[in-house]
Amino acid sequence: MDDRTMTVLSRREIAMRRFLPDTFTILLVCTVILASLLPASGTFADYFGIATDLAIALLFFLHGARLSRDVVISGLLHWRLHLVILLTTFGIFPLLGMALGLIPDTILPQPLYLGILFLCVLPSTVQSSIAFTSMAGGNVPAAICSASASNIFGMFLTPLLVGLLFSVGGHGGFSFDALEQILLQLLAPFIVGQILQPWIGDWIRAKKKILMPVDRGSILMVVYLAFSTAVVEGLWHTFSIADIAVVIVADMVLLAIVLVLTMFGSRWLGFNKADEITITFCGSKKSLASGVPMANVIFAGQSIGAIVLPLMLFHQIQLMVCAVIAQKYAAAAARRATDKEIDEAASPA
Repeated sequence: MDDRTMTVLSRREIAMRRFLPDTFTILLVCTVILASLLPASGTFADYFGIATDLAIALLFFLHGARLSRDVVISGLLHWRLHLVILLTTFGIFPLLGMALGLIPDTILPQPLYLGILFLCVLPSTVQSSIAFTSMAGGNVPAAICSASASNIFGMFLTPLLVGLLFSVGGHGGFSFDALEQILLQLLAPFIVGQILQPWIGDWIRAKKKILMPVDRGSILMVVYLAFSTAVVEGLWHTFSIADIAVVIVADMVLLAIVLVLTMFGSRWLGFNKADEITITFCGSKKSLASGVPMANVIFAGQSIGAIVLPLMLFHQIQLMVCAVIAQKYAAAAARRATDKEIDEAASPA
């Protein structure tokens, strides 16, 4: 088999992997299946809930300890880029979510619509935003700062937007005591991590693979508990496969609109290619890692299975779509570099 054939095969393999679910998504699906077959209930659910709260606190403590202050300071200098991303995350997304409320309940059931609306007020992801920005050749330091800032502001803005949008839509909203709970359960551990960052930050960043189970494990615990409660209350008897399909289509439309707005809007605003890439990936993402714990706090005492289901679906859709876009950006950058080398070689000395 010659090199050319091997190259074609490797490209096909990469193309196939883009559309395959990642390990974490498979674990999420298995967790939902486990909760559907063996839901937590009674005393076990109470103790499991306490363990979940502790795991989430540890998760946000590690987020705080990982984030270097030098990155924050350097990234803050690019304020126009961060402002565009924040306005997209907490402005354009919520407006699009409200627009989806025009879909009749007979097509998109209200509990699932509320899940989409909650998705729209969440902060951006951190890990995948940075990873795709790096893969596509974008402004990585700005992506680190912007995605991190989005999550910090999200601890305040997400519960406030939920209270505003849900109450305006006649969906009851939430008690503003939820904001206090967000600050105590999520922000306080994050701040403690930031305080200790100069002493433990390097060690935690070096032990990323060892500490990854804390990240994923805490989310899986919340998902299991959320879907256990929902299953006990009859989640799968309430929604049909057609309802889930409508949510998938709504998620795809939502992502497509935001990708177009961030990509072409950043060009219209005069950002260079590296910043365009950063705005596209950081502005279009929604964080499962922050969203599930926030839902657990904001909607405490309520069934959040339907609330987090659109977010879980959006998580996988954004990974698959953005992987393709990142590859396109990278390929275009490689072509530009090759063309530049050819032009330089052809030009007279």
